[in-house]
Amino acid sequence: MKRISQRDIAKMLGINVSTVSRALKGQEGVSQELRQKIERYAKEQGYRPNPFAVSLRYDTTRTIGVIVPNVSFSHFAHIVKYLEMEAKKAGYMCIITDSDDKYENEVECIEHMMNMHVDGIVVCLSQDTTDYSHLFRVKERNVPIVIFDRIADVNLSTVVINDTDSARQVTHYLIDCGAKRIAFLGGSNRMKQTIDRKHGYLEALRERRVPIRKELVKCHNTSFNSGLTDMMELLNLPEPPDAIIAAHALLASAAIKTVASRGLRVPEDIAIVGYMSDWVSDLVTPRISLVKQNLKEIGGKAFKLLADQINGDYSVKHVVVKARLELRESTKKIT
Repeated sequence: MKRISQRDIAKMLGINVSTVSRALKGQEGVSQELRQKIERYAKEQGYRPNPFAVSLRYDTTRTIGVIVPNVSFSHFAHIVKYLEMEAKKAGYMCIITDSDDKYENEVECIEHMMNMHVDGIVVCLSQDTTDYSHLFRVKERNVPIVIFDRIADVNLSTVVINDTDSARQVTHYLIDCGAKRIAFLGGSNRMKQTIDRKHGYLEALRERRVPIRKELVKCHNTSFNSGLTDMMELLNLPEPPDAIIAAHALLASAAIKTVASRGLRVPEDIAIVGYMSDWVSDLVTPRISLVKQNLKEIGGKAFKLLADQINGDYSVKHVVVKARLELRESTKKIT
């Protein structure tokens, strides 16, 4: 069935299109009787405003693009959920797409969003992204853009957690528990997130005068299989770690599986702390101590920064959302 337009309504009622437009928008210049007639007929015929026609007229689509590395991963799914909630309150719809954690796909997603004339873009970078020219092109075209969670040292607005401080806090805690050989299981060294968390870990070791052992630092891919490989190498060391800081939920899960496959116990033989959601922690036994992130605040702040730009405030802002260490059964006093 063909979608009815204002032109169709005008033709059927024998009036001007401009009269139909004013009546449906509640503007003056139309008698009450004619307005009611137009509204009644439009309702009977199932008329809906064409958002694309509106966007062409007013240069706004009331849509924003959201790009994440893996929309099925709970961490990103929850952030997007809260971002979308705030967007809807402000009258915006979200177009959500997945880069599959690949730079080439991320560039393609950006181009698609630009072609759709979205009013702004919120993006979490892939772990492969080291060239940021596609982000600069967005800014050069005066399209608002905000980066969240995984960011880069670029002159764009960002929302992240306190990566360095949280990793320092975790490392201090494990040292205070008696850990002597704390390993850091990170993602790609191309990601600022990995660099910052590793920096906090190393700072804490220096502050407590604990020797830094390069073989205990594993930073490769943020994937389950990479975590398995790195964790097996750690456990094969002559002096394996007695504690693990896993900078991603997938890496924490891989660490737990590898430890169990060796017949080791958590936390008796090895303590584990992960950057993960609390509900993910609850899925495994023992429950994993975690760096708990306020995903609702991350999503809300990301949209707020984008909305500020849409409304004319193009100043670059960097928001840090505080995360906290939440203790579960995977850590205890090490003797």
